[in-house]
Amino acid sequence: MPLRAILFDHDGTLVDSEPVHFRMWATVLARYGVSLSEQQYIAHYAGVPTRANAVDLVRRFALGEDPAVLADAKNAATKDFLLRSAFPLMNGVLPAIAEFRRVGLTLAVVTGASANGVYAMLRANDLQRHFATVVSGDDVRASKPAPDCYFLALERLGLQAADCLAIEDTQHGLRAACGAGIRCLALPTHMSKHHNFECAAAVLDGMPQAVAYVQQLLGER
Repeated sequence: MPLRAILFDHDGTLVDSEPVHFRMWATVLARYGVSLSEQQYIAHYAGVPTRANAVDLVRRFALGEDPAVLADAKNAATKDFLLRSAFPLMNGVLPAIAEFRRVGLTLAVVTGASANGVYAMLRANDLQRHFATVVSGDDVRASKPAPDCYFLALERLGLQAADCLAIEDTQHGLRAACGAGIRCLALPTHMSKHHNFECAAAVLDGMPQAVAYVQQLLGER
């Protein structure tokens, strides 16, 4: 079955947001007297949805707080950031979008996070017209690594798993795509390079290499 759609993760794949998320979490935890190091964030929290991170943080640091309070504080910090700016794009994203659209592929964003960051990125870079749908953690009962968001994307696009290729930067996103039966390219960042990518169709250095991979796929069909 020919390739018909590319399903992009957002944080760490389309945008370089993880350093910002780390700083936000560090600020939230500082209110409780906890100092979160970048290495701790990389080891446990990069690429993980906010609600799941909040649960783990309460347990790991023995905080006498409802995880929902931490999640709300982090979401408020993210909302405030996005009112002022958008997350910067990862290297090679704009040429990749242009090339994928040129060859007739449908594009979607499938993120485990809330959709506000995605829409801020699309508006800031005038990319709304290129994406057929955005599926976020707000749209499903179980966020990544559950496959629900990918199943919903397939439903909205009217496509089968075999029609699609996902692009992710973490093992959590990779598990979600693989759980939905979708081939997935892994593009590890410095915050996710230690993750387990064994179910990836390929592990690549960045978006330009993903474009080359897709071009090869299209050439073989």
